[in-house]
Amino acid sequence: MTETAAQVEFSMPETFQGNRTGPVRWILSHALHHWPILLMSLISASGNAGFYSVTPILIGRAFNIITSPNPDLSKLFNIALWIAGSQLARGGLQFFRNFGFELMAQRVERDVRREMYVNLLGKSMTFHSMQAVGDTMARATNDVREVNFLFSPGVNLVAGSIIFIFMPIILAPNYHPSLVLTPILFAVLYFFALRNYLRRLKPVTDEVRSSFGVLNTRLSESLDGIETVKGAAQEVSEVNRFGTNAQRYRDAAVQQGDIEARYIPLLLLYLALGLGLLHGLWLLNRGVLSTGDVVGYFGLLLMLDFPTFISLFAYSQISLGVAGARRILELMNQETNLDQNLTGYQNEMRGEVEFRQVAFSYQEGDEVFSEISFKVKPGQTVAIVGQTGTGKTTLTKLINRTYDALEGQVLVDGVDVRDWNLEALRQSVSIIEQDIFLFSQSIAQNIAFGKSDASLEEIRTAAKAAQADDFIKTFAEGYDTVVGERGTTLSGGQRQRLALARAFLTDPKILILDDSTSAIDSATEDKIQRAIFTAAQGRTTFIITHRLSQIRWADLILVMRKGKLSACGTHEDLLRTSKDYRRIFAE
Repeated sequence: MTETAAQVEFSMPETFQGNRTGPVRWILSHALHHWPILLMSLISASGNAGFYSVTPILIGRAFNIITSPNPDLSKLFNIALWIAGSQLARGGLQFFRNFGFELMAQRVERDVRREMYVNLLGKSMTFHSMQAVGDTMARATNDVREVNFLFSPGVNLVAGSIIFIFMPIILAPNYHPSLVLTPILFAVLYFFALRNYLRRLKPVTDEVRSSFGVLNTRLSESLDGIETVKGAAQEVSEVNRFGTNAQRYRDAAVQQGDIEARYIPLLLLYLALGLGLLHGLWLLNRGVLSTGDVVGYFGLLLMLDFPTFISLFAYSQISLGVAGARRILELMNQETNLDQNLTGYQNEMRGEVEFRQVAFSYQEGDEVFSEISFKVKPGQTVAIVGQTGTGKTTLTKLINRTYDALEGQVLVDGVDVRDWNLEALRQSVSIIEQDIFLFSQSIAQNIAFGKSDASLEEIRTAAKAAQADDFIKTFAEGYDTVVGERGTTLSGGQRQRLALARAFLTDPKILILDDSTSAIDSATEDKIQRAIFTAAQGRTTFIITHRLSQIRWADLILVMRKGKLSACGTHEDLLRTSKDYRRIFAE
């Protein structure tokens, strides 16, 4: 990872950060961040329910007029106008309700994606090394999308429908006080049943989102390692594993559907309609209500069907959204272990590096190395050698804080790297790794990744220094040639030369080459060696290599063995004094 991977994070605009103490509070904080839209939507939802209730009341009055001995048709005409006007107004309010919640859903999704993206970029490589990419992608895409659906259609339908429950309670007493009993009884039982429904639904929706994450993780790994899968003829095995994970996801979704199918409020609705009608007819028989009053009252009771049927879908969507939010927060609330130190030291770097009794481990009890101490003067070239697995690469990644030392100090220019402004530190340190990462962009854009404002001439100069200009010219579109993901359309040597060009362009004070010429053919190696030698002049350079040609001209050689610094010195000195160093060349 070069220092440029962090620059995206630091150049990001200020983002809203929700209350991360819990998924519901986090979602609510994002909603309240857009409170004007939320207020407009809630007012529209209330008005929509109010105007809807006008219709059954007016129809009841019209029924009384029609059944009277001498019906006044002019009154019927006025009622028709009132119904038409109220429903026209209701249509407008319904539009603003739907528009408001959809707008808020899209903005919350945007804010959540940005908050999560900045959070992920701010985490240490220790976190990313332990976190499955597929699961992270599932949370960053599908789970974030579920938060969107939580608002629209979820909260949109719930907010719009729940007011329908209270309108019969408010308006029924206008006909007779006792008629409020049925809607109140329905509301009490409805919310009780809903509470039980959501309690049963929560673990199932959590499993739906979790199993999807597992499914996505395995799919991502299979596609990322497709060459290995095909090379080992394991296609059938991978299909079977995918089928097992898909079955788990299917079973969770079926269980969710089973719970939804046992939705009690549907039964409560029809009981309420039946009891309410019987109550109204009993009062009609006693002469307390007119026929039109019964019709109007029953029309109010029919308003209960909207929240009942909608809640079957809407609350499931809200539960899935909360489950998605919970998974997102689990990721974001994990320890970052990386202090960006925005107010830290950021003077121009000279390139002095010192390790003082440094130890590091990825996990507790899994020590990579310990008691590492050495000092490098500005402009020196340092070769790091040792057997595979001795921590050579990890050692260099402590310099730009890709990882942080567990014990001891890593100092640059006499300042602990933790006290440096992280952006300033990484802008002056460039790492070229064995596994070169290129983006699905043009060659010019890949070279200029660490310096986006570089001119084409600067890019070409860097490419020539890295011996990359010649092969770039052979492509039909030259520097505008788009490479495949991870640079799969290029050879290993070509990818490494582009990485060298990227480093030359950023002109770092500290350059780290992690076996960067391992994939370069012998015909090109001499040119690359000269380019690296030229690039090393005037800057501190660390070279992780087994090539004697690179080790010989190093000012200082570090010999790593079994997590310790076995020896330190020049080539001639180590040949005389270090058995481990001589063994490396004997092998």
